[in-house]
Amino acid sequence: MHDDRVFEASHRVEAGLRAFDGHFPDAPVLPGAYLLAIVLQQIEQQPALRERLRAPWRVQQVKFLAPVGPGQTLLIGLHAQRDAIAFSVHHGSTLVARGQVDGGTAQ
Repeated sequence: MHDDRVFEASHRVEAGLRAFDGHFPDAPVLPGAYLLAIVLQQIEQQPALRERLRAPWRVQQVKFLAPVGPGQTLLIGLHAQRDAIAFSVHHGSTLVARGQVDGGTAQ
């Protein structure tokens, strides 16, 4: 069964984030791990999505396709699927990241 529910959120990347320190001094780029944390936080804030995924969550796949810099506003799309959440992150018309998060398996 496929679930067509889509959730969208915007997130402004503040210029003063410590994540930019040393990454890179003359051309700051948001580390991929920080960008992924923003996506996971957005999933956490959506009860309908949170309930779909059994803990612990796993990042099944992620691709970082373009750099994210200070002051950019990101549009995060969360697409509910059967046992997973697919995500995409855009800055304007540029796709900067995409991937999938799924829930843990019963042990």
